[in-house]
Amino acid sequence: MTETLPRFEDILEIVSGYNPECDEDLLRRAYVYSAMAHRGQVRVSGEPYLVHPLEVARILAEMHLDDLTIATGFLHDLLEDTWVSEEELEEQFGEHITGLVKALTKITTMEQSYAARAAAQAENVRRMLLASIADVRVILIKLADRLHNMRTLGYLHEEARRRIAAETMEIYAPIAHRLGMGRVKAELEDLALLHQHPEEYRRLTEQMRQREAMAAALIAEIRSMITKLLEENSISAEVRGRIKHLHSIWTKLRRQGIGLERVYDFLAFRLIVGTVPHCYGALGLIHQLWRPVPGRIKDYLAMPKPNAYQSLHTSVIGPEGQPFEVQIRTKDMDEIAERGIAAHWLYKEGKEPGQDAERVSWLRGLVEGHQENPRDFLNSLKLNLYPEEVYTFTPKGEVFAFARGATPIDFAYRVHTEVGQHCVGARINGKLMPLRTALANGDIVEILTSPNQVPSRDWLEIAVTARAQNKIRAWLNRGEKEQAVETGRKLLERECRKIGVSLKQLREEERLAQIAAEHGYGKEEDLLAAVGFGRISLRDLLAPLVRTRPVTPVPSPKDRAAAVPEGSVITVKGQRDLLTYRAQCCNPLPGDEIVGYITRGKGVAVHAANCPNVRKLLFTAEREVEVEWGGVTGAFSVPLHVSFEDRPGMLAAISQEANGENANIRSCHLATHEGQLGTADLVVDVNGRDHLEKLLVVLRRLPGVTTVETSVTTQTRHLRVL
Repeated sequence: MTETLPRFEDILEIVSGYNPECDEDLLRRAYVYSAMAHRGQVRVSGEPYLVHPLEVARILAEMHLDDLTIATGFLHDLLEDTWVSEEELEEQFGEHITGLVKALTKITTMEQSYAARAAAQAENVRRMLLASIADVRVILIKLADRLHNMRTLGYLHEEARRRIAAETMEIYAPIAHRLGMGRVKAELEDLALLHQHPEEYRRLTEQMRQREAMAAALIAEIRSMITKLLEENSISAEVRGRIKHLHSIWTKLRRQGIGLERVYDFLAFRLIVGTVPHCYGALGLIHQLWRPVPGRIKDYLAMPKPNAYQSLHTSVIGPEGQPFEVQIRTKDMDEIAERGIAAHWLYKEGKEPGQDAERVSWLRGLVEGHQENPRDFLNSLKLNLYPEEVYTFTPKGEVFAFARGATPIDFAYRVHTEVGQHCVGARINGKLMPLRTALANGDIVEILTSPNQVPSRDWLEIAVTARAQNKIRAWLNRGEKEQAVETGRKLLERECRKIGVSLKQLREEERLAQIAAEHGYGKEEDLLAAVGFGRISLRDLLAPLVRTRPVTPVPSPKDRAAAVPEGSVITVKGQRDLLTYRAQCCNPLPGDEIVGYITRGKGVAVHAANCPNVRKLLFTAEREVEVEWGGVTGAFSVPLHVSFEDRPGMLAAISQEANGENANIRSCHLATHEGQLGTADLVVDVNGRDHLEKLLVVLRRLPGVTTVETSVTTQTRHLRVL
């Protein structure tokens, strides 16, 4: 590598610029210690590993954070990737820095199964969030670490790039948003787009470059008009014009199924004024100059977002009918909008970390509640990281903010757990409304309760927030587990009688505890629950006790491929006689990570690990089993939804491209819509995930095609596994 190593002096210069009294000795010691510990290590790119901690420290310095945080940036990978021990680090840098580094150190696993890796990932994220509640510096350092890793992601192989980019979009970009760090969020999203959809990214980048060149004159004209208008009315302002960042435009294109040429509001202007009255004054002047778009005026000054964001937003019809957005705020508000919690961080003033607790209190709601299933936790986290958009009120005027789509059940659990558990109805704005009612901005909600009411399973489909879902799930799991324990006990007693052994005898000889331990269960009731849920075969469980019957060994990973019965596509690990089938809601393909769920009477339903119905339906951990692809190859039917410009020859072109990729079209349904748009719902045969992804890329490149997506049939929206 010929790239120049980042210089410590450059970082020190940045820090000294905003903090002349910085602890240079601490920063230099941290840098030297990191250099010694990482000596000889290289990154996948071939550059010295030290580049990474240096760049993380630089990002933290650019956030204008304190000396302790930047020093931790130099040291954050020591416990995970070097010979340095926790005791030695604490001796050199004290308990505060050691605590931060420890919170950032990931749990590693040598297991290759989806369940093991999901459990490790869930625990890593949970530990990080819990540590961030006590000290927000943890999440700030992690975001800097992730940002630099995303900047250098191109050196990894494609599968790793896609996985890390997906995790960034699902977890870290939303966290940056919730912390108000707009600049970090935008860069993470754009980098994730590059690695998740590289062809679309490059094509859109080129189109945007051309569009930006054409729009340069318009941006200059509008900026000049706004500046002149404000000066004439004695309002001093900094006026900035820009094009929205790439990911936000890409999202709009996919959501609306249109081409870039039909996106008219890609311009945005920001007015930085001196005072709050000037914000409102500037808004009035803008509306006098250009007509506002109805329904697009938002006042985040009077009602700030939960991440402390404040601004006035409006969209207007500008010169030549060009719509554009205008954001108006003060300089302090702009700092908070760009840098979020880092802009008003309390450590700068020497205060205790706990004083930031209110600003990160939402983190507690993401990790509270006992989550037995690691995927349960991660899916709940991903759902609840998105911005809160609905503001509601209690009858006494207290404000609660929720994600859009939240219901009175979410409101009830937000008030108190007991209120949620006994909720029977709600008055919204004085009217009795069903529990399924979606709350709207400004609703006044009064919860009605009854001591006889308890949560039902249907509530899981109604609740939106992590807090409500966790509390409901905990209640249901307690009841279901008690039933499963009783069922398992009866089944085990019956099977023991068949082989001439009593359950009481097994307990007295401590054989039952031994059997439970051999199957990974710490307590007898957990083993009985697993039997009751059908996760463990009684024949395999009691085989060691049967002297006259040979024990069937569980196949090793090397032998497992040979143990797959002829004709099997998917098998349950450790089981050779369980019926499996691909769930229609997600149609998993070879190459996808998959998870199995024991259904009642239909065998094991196999879902893709990222299937939305896994999140909605598979909430009972005891009924989950590990599954794997067998050795059989063949055709797998996948539904596709294609949107395109309605013009002659489009169906023939789509068919030709599909045939060119050896993807047989089983069925096709065409429709035309207003605005000269057409859609085709296809069912195609592919031989795996890689084959499907290649087909999607080819179809999306086809001139006239606007979107190509895998479809989910409407019947699976209401699918319930019983």
